[in-house]
Amino acid sequence: MITLTWLLIIALVGGALALIDGVLRLRARRGSTIIGVIELVVAALFLLSLFLPAIPFGSLVLGIVTIIALVVALFAGGRVGRGITIAALVVLVVWLVLVNGWLVIPGVN
Repeated sequence: MITLTWLLIIALVGGALALIDGVLRLRARRGSTIIGVIELVVAALFLLSLFLPAIPFGSLVLGIVTIIALVVALFAGGRVGRGITIAALVVLVVWLVLVNGWLVIPGVN
């Protein structure tokens, strides 16, 4: 049974945006396809780690790796719009701050 919490919803939105950004980078003819592949794999593993406990790395480590991949994709450029990349980056950083307890918001974490 999966409990639907605000942290799970925030993580799902951030992972889905990172996955969409990776797909858009792969569909771009020129630019950073290697970064798109890495971003796609890491975002998919991050989303799977939220539901399956058998993923080798935890969701926290995969979240940090996804953030690093998004930062690299943001500065690598390419023809893909940066709006989705920035949105995914912001949502995942908010999730990382909330899940570690660095900021406590009653009702969220």
